[in-house]
Amino acid sequence: MMLRVHGLEAFYGASQALFGMDLAVDAGEVVTLMGRNGMGKTTTVHAIMGVLPARRGIVEFEGTRVDHLPSFRIARLGLGLVPEGRQIFPNLSVRENLIAAAANRSGRGNPWTLARAFEFFPRLAERARNRGSQLSGGEQQMLAIGRALMTNPKLLILDEATEGLAPLIRQEIWTCIGRLKSEGQAILVIDKNVAALIGLADRHHIVEKGRVVWTGTSEVLAADSDLQHRYLGV
Repeated sequence: MMLRVHGLEAFYGASQALFGMDLAVDAGEVVTLMGRNGMGKTTTVHAIMGVLPARRGIVEFEGTRVDHLPSFRIARLGLGLVPEGRQIFPNLSVRENLIAAAANRSGRGNPWTLARAFEFFPRLAERARNRGSQLSGGEQQMLAIGRALMTNPKLLILDEATEGLAPLIRQEIWTCIGRLKSEGQAILVIDKNVAALIGLADRHHIVEKGRVVWTGTSEVLAADSDLQHRYLGV
């Protein structure tokens, strides 16, 4: 497995948030982490990336333990994060946002460059000189994804990539993720759009109260409406 998380526990002060999280992503896979709000999805991402220290458990990336590494070292190993809320640099231009963290540490033969990012997101090319704060929500999300891709990640983590976006923009983001999958990009997606994720992902992990309560394929999840209602319904 490219990414393996086993028995992961994490705390906010004295309050435990993760109770033995288990998940895995292999090379070329699109895998989801789904669940209602407040169940530990973003906390899991923060623990994987070293933003929140893991108290117990294992996080392995390409066979290397990373659960006690600082976040910048984890990122350098090839994990690219598109954080919840986008968190672009509002006072930098689109072009500056994209080149700020550009790197090809893995030596990829066809790396993400500024030209390739603009080809992938033509709307960003049109707004190249605009500041991040001047973009729409959908454009900011495209910029956040493009910025992560410019690090040439082996694994791309998308935390709530379509949250708060208009339906047409949401569909555009899903189409972009589908293109990345067709190119062999490994992706971990955290989102609530079950219908879109069933059509896109290879495997799913459903989270309830800080632990994974179900893992399976899109075919099984699509056929089990009771499972969807129990853990994903509002």
